[in-house]
Amino acid sequence: MPKVSSVIVPYAAYLRVYEPLAAFPEPERGEWARYARRTGHPSYQDELRRSLADLLPTPPVPVPVHESGDAFVLESDGVIHICPWRTRLRGWRALGELTADYPPLLLEAALPAVVRRQAAQDYERWLAINPDARPWIRTATWQVPLTWFVLVSDEEREYGKGAGGTEDSVPVLRYRTPMVQARRRVARGLRTLKNAMDEGPLIDGLVDVGRWLEEFHPRSLVELDYGGLVHALPSGDLEGDHSAADVAEGIEALRNGDGVAAGEAYGRLVQRWRSVRDLRSAN
Repeated sequence: MPKVSSVIVPYAAYLRVYEPLAAFPEPERGEWARYARRTGHPSYQDELRRSLADLLPTPPVPVPVHESGDAFVLESDGVIHICPWRTRLRGWRALGELTADYPPLLLEAALPAVVRRQAAQDYERWLAINPDARPWIRTATWQVPLTWFVLVSDEEREYGKGAGGTEDSVPVLRYRTPMVQARRRVARGLRTLKNAMDEGPLIDGLVDVGRWLEEFHPRSLVELDYGGLVHALPSGDLEGDHSAADVAEGIEALRNGDGVAAGEAYGRLVQRWRSVRDLRSAN
């Protein structure tokens, strides 16, 4: 499959759900089965490049005119799992978050208000016809939300250093876990946090992620992928990054009433991600 560019596009992490083919109704199931048999499936970099290419025209196209027919494909224990891109739906949702992330002047320069209004109106009309639509992928720029680490364990960590300068040889850091495990960890984490603190962003974020996971087949797989963030972390820091272990340790400390140990775990997380925040500020 042709690529938009050979340049690696960085600085976004992903939380993906791969559903087994059996979770999709016909005729969609048959379409994805044929898709899975193809060779040369696109990568997350291909997806990101295509999205960025739409922002080059004047005026920019913040949301694709047509929904993507691509997906990520994963085989596990002989079962094919599919993670549809749904780029158009995710683009609409991302537009709603821009006002909280960027100053008005910068936002207006990148995406004029008239373009954003038209996209919002298109989304409202589409959502009225597709009220149950949900994305299989969540994206976070310049960070991995702490709530995502609650879903996985350090034993599920997969790290590859990469070698050379091609896209296929860049470092990889990701976690994959069965859906039942992810849901169980969310439930346990929520109980601990609610017993230890008042309502707050961390609890709200975990509730939101938990509700999202409930929308998928129980035999799905959940993947936390550092994606382009591997380019924002020094190689030594990346290799020693065990953020999921720190989050699990912090939650266990709260469960045991050990505020000191919980604070130490949180401190390690803050220190580790400080360099990424500094790089974002520099940009």
